[in-house]
Amino acid sequence: MPPKTRKKSGKPASGRPKGKTALKRASKAKSGTLQKASKKPSQIARTTKKRPAKTGRPPKASKASITPIRKVVLLAEGDVAPSFVLPRDGGQSVALTNFAGRKVVIFFYPRASTPGCTREAMDFSRLSSAFSASRTAVLGVSADSVKAQESFRDKHQLSVPLVSDEKHEMLKAYGVWGEKSMYGKVFTGILRTTVLIDARGKIARIWRNVRVDGHADEVLVAARSL
Repeated sequence: MPPKTRKKSGKPASGRPKGKTALKRASKAKSGTLQKASKKPSQIARTTKKRPAKTGRPPKASKASITPIRKVVLLAEGDVAPSFVLPRDGGQSVALTNFAGRKVVIFFYPRASTPGCTREAMDFSRLSSAFSASRTAVLGVSADSVKAQESFRDKHQLSVPLVSDEKHEMLKAYGVWGEKSMYGKVFTGILRTTVLIDARGKIARIWRNVRVDGHADEVLVAARSL
């Protein structure tokens, strides 16, 4: 008789059917793929983005991102007038301390020999004796050179001292150096301003954005009232 042959049971050595095991593995792989695909791009970016190590100190800003801010000094009535020592026409120097115990008028003008500045300087020169009678000194200040100030004085026979601040130190201290516009162009220069300082060295009056016509007479009235 021929020997009996065993029927294949379809079970592996472990006793589990191969079909079910393969099916479960395929199902798990498929579910894992779906979970990864369901993540939003923002979630993936958050999980993959590297965080900087904590060092206990804030990160330093790059030099390119730092924008310097220029502070503008605006004097107010009652403030102590900033001191100064500057050259004037005639080759001499002038300081605020030279007028201790007296009142001082300082008119800041944009540029020597221009129409508005010429009229203003001539008006203060015309009233120089009246200011002296009220114990008030008058100074004109601009960023022009001493040579330009002397030419301005001689051309129009001005009698008030003309002070030169080419480095703009006094102009900035008194808050009269800033941005201005003309014919649609923005530039930096002197803002026409007049300051009246009392005998104690404090700011008594400030005229900003001065209109030249009649201005010197108005300042004289204010000086006489102190």
